[in-house]
Amino acid sequence: MSGTPDTSVPRRRARRTTLLIAGAAVLGALAGTVTGYAVQYHREPTPLPPLAQQKMDGPEPAAMNDATSRRSVNAQRWHKADEDLAKKLVDVPAGAQDSFSGAVSADAFAASWYLQPSDAVGGLIRDGIKSVATASWAESDRNFVGIHLLQYRDRSGAEGFQAEMVGYMPEKDYAGNTGKDFPGVPADFGHLWIDSKAHEEPGYHPVRQARALIRRGDIVMIVEYSNNRGEVDEKALVEIAKRQMERL
Repeated sequence: MSGTPDTSVPRRRARRTTLLIAGAAVLGALAGTVTGYAVQYHREPTPLPPLAQQKMDGPEPAAMNDATSRRSVNAQRWHKADEDLAKKLVDVPAGAQDSFSGAVSADAFAASWYLQPSDAVGGLIRDGIKSVATASWAESDRNFVGIHLLQYRDRSGAEGFQAEMVGYMPEKDYAGNTGKDFPGVPADFGHLWIDSKAHEEPGYHPVRQARALIRRGDIVMIVEYSNNRGEVDEKALVEIAKRQMERL
């Protein structure tokens, strides 16, 4: 209509002007950033301020001697939580031989427990292992006891370890049978195995082993009782395991 003003051209011009202004702003910011980097590149590096504590407290390296223990070798790898778990270990009997009781690292446990430690320690870490404590001793030249406490960050890790052990123990390289429920413990939380037959190798005594596996919350308890004459006292295993349960 002739009475209506045509405003389409001014709107297009206004939009174009806005785009030009925005583009100039972007180019200006980019040029400023490049200039800043160029100036900084030619400056001498600013030294960092010195640490407030120049020397950190810690055990000094020392050569191994008769007093060297598993903990002193790996002094930087222990945490208070490890000590708390180790305190739950049953007391080593007085007069026991070749005894040890205390916290161990996850890789040290894997090295003593698994055939492929490097793979096993990765699995333990993925499952959320928090701390491990071990006690071991020899009652005589025939009977040997080993206790392992594994604490996970949550119950799922402990349940996974329990399920894995229940799964492989019936194999012939281990107990060779499905075992049975641990006395006084619900079926889903405790199990007991005695090797179907002794493991024999030329030049060695026949070794037979019994194992108890019990889970309480996020902690898994394993008790091993071995005899190098092929005979295992199930009552002795159950007694040790019950004493350890009381400590938990």
